[in-house]
Amino acid sequence: METIEVTRSGGVVTITLNRPQVKNALNGQMWIELRDTLTAIRDSDDDRAVVITGANGEFCSGADLSGRADGPPPRHALANMRIVNDVALLLHRLPQPVVAKVDGVAVGAGCNLALGCDLIVASDRARFSQIFVRRGLSVDFGGTWLLPRLVGLHRAKQLALLGDILSAAEAQALGLVNAVVPVAELDAFVDGWATRLAGGPPIAMAQTKKMLNESLFHSMHDALEAEAAAQTVNFGTADTGEAIAAFLQKRTPSFKGR
Repeated sequence: METIEVTRSGGVVTITLNRPQVKNALNGQMWIELRDTLTAIRDSDDDRAVVITGANGEFCSGADLSGRADGPPPRHALANMRIVNDVALLLHRLPQPVVAKVDGVAVGAGCNLALGCDLIVASDRARFSQIFVRRGLSVDFGGTWLLPRLVGLHRAKQLALLGDILSAAEAQALGLVNAVVPVAELDAFVDGWATRLAGGPPIAMAQTKKMLNESLFHSMHDALEAEAAAQTVNFGTADTGEAIAAFLQKRTPSFKGR
């Protein structure tokens, strides 16, 4: 990998955006590497949870608009956007839970990369912005879908049309961020959550994530039918039997994803 670093430990995959000279801005090569990495994680039985972060105290300054020549040969803008969209959909559909560990800036596509994760933990010096409008651009990387669902339509329009920069505390107050911690505690806090997620029952958690993502499109009846189908699957897994046995034996369950 040229633009990201991928490490694995105890079932947790950490993806680090690694272009610190431009605050980890997303260029063509990084989009391709993210797409390929998320595809590999999706198809892995060993990868149980994912953390996405950035190098050198910055999360991501958005798409690289500098016109640099590095990366693959230029494509038509629509072809480039299809790769961007592939990454957004892979992240959304990934069966594993994903935590965004945000320090420094998360703006533009970098902001929506964080919002596309299942959980967001930010340092107290993190900053968020739908900065597209300041660059003469409309919102992309799923922001028009994510924002109204997270903060409501009018607040989403405020964030997208004004492009204001939010502090971590302001983002948390709006419901964009799950937790804000001092920067010195960020790594340990995220490690704790990631370890807990990696130790959970993969099949049950993947179904829960999918149902929650689809909930706004379903009636109560549809949601109940989906829950019934998911529980039927769960009761056919060894993991649910292990959880029940562990409960009765007063021990911690060991989930295998089968």
